[in-house]
Amino acid sequence: MKTLSGLTQKEIEQITDELKASKFRARQIHNWIYLKSVSSIDEMTDLSVKFREELKAVAKISDVKIKVKQVSSDGTIKYLLEYPDGECVETVLMRFDNRANLTACVSSQVGCAVNCSFCATGKRGFIRNLTYKEIIEQVLTIQRDTGLKVTNVVFMGQGEPLLNLENVLKAMEIFNEDFQIGARRLTVSTSGIVPQINKLADLDMQSTLAISLHAPNHIIRQQLMQIENKYPMEELKKAMKNYVDKTGRRITIEYLLIKDLNDTVESAKELAYYLRDIKCNINLIPYNPTEKNDYKKPSNNSIMKFKYLMEHSGKKVTVRLERGADIDAACGQLRGKVSA
Repeated sequence: MKTLSGLTQKEIEQITDELKASKFRARQIHNWIYLKSVSSIDEMTDLSVKFREELKAVAKISDVKIKVKQVSSDGTIKYLLEYPDGECVETVLMRFDNRANLTACVSSQVGCAVNCSFCATGKRGFIRNLTYKEIIEQVLTIQRDTGLKVTNVVFMGQGEPLLNLENVLKAMEIFNEDFQIGARRLTVSTSGIVPQINKLADLDMQSTLAISLHAPNHIIRQQLMQIENKYPMEELKKAMKNYVDKTGRRITIEYLLIKDLNDTVESAKELAYYLRDIKCNINLIPYNPTEKNDYKKPSNNSIMKFKYLMEHSGKKVTVRLERGADIDAACGQLRGKVSA
């Protein structure tokens, strides 16, 4: 039994060829899956009943189950999805009151090997990479469940996307071509895997690269992110400059603000100096509490002061809106387990 979700039109044509149907039928099936997000073959109403029965004998829409669904008071939806091997990941649909955008935050791995001290996902350790089909199934599941069309995809869920680069790139290609999501509406976030950042620079894609920096200097970053031991900030900076030089594209710097650790005036000045010659925007992320650490959320006053100082350095600075914190769906809170 073949699963239709994740197949390209050419792959669907192989199925319709076996059923002695035209390539036009393959295009219809493709549209029903990616643009209309049907949950069953029976919903493909422009196919004859006879052909639908023949198709159902050899194929199904999906083999992914929604194990748990939680809806936040702000409209954010978090899904715990189960794959056929029993492994689970979380994916999140974020809605913003004043915007038409519907953003899916997708996972790229089950667990994560990077194990940043502030992130719940890393506590599981690395279990396995997701295939590109398993990645795009997350968006298809959201669309099938809600009846809404996802407009933006961010690889900011569980896992380190650049440690699963082949599958992530294939998923991005399908989001762009099959889902018809513009490349600039696709964002890949990395903790700083330097060789893979250089690979992305060579590919010269139109999508957005986000770097999870989270610290103004080597000592603090070492405390927060083990990856700093392998790819220290100075090496990371060279990779960022190489990326900007080759692509001409602006990088997004993600910076998690933690009370009394990296939210000080001194930290802002250090960060501004580090980023002085990098073409970038800065996205400040107030810390969301998770288990097993003593980090605290900074005050609004210190967030605004930090933002002001970074803006004064000439950078465009935004503060990330907190979405889904009441259902542990906010940045750094995803675990992918039924019971945390």
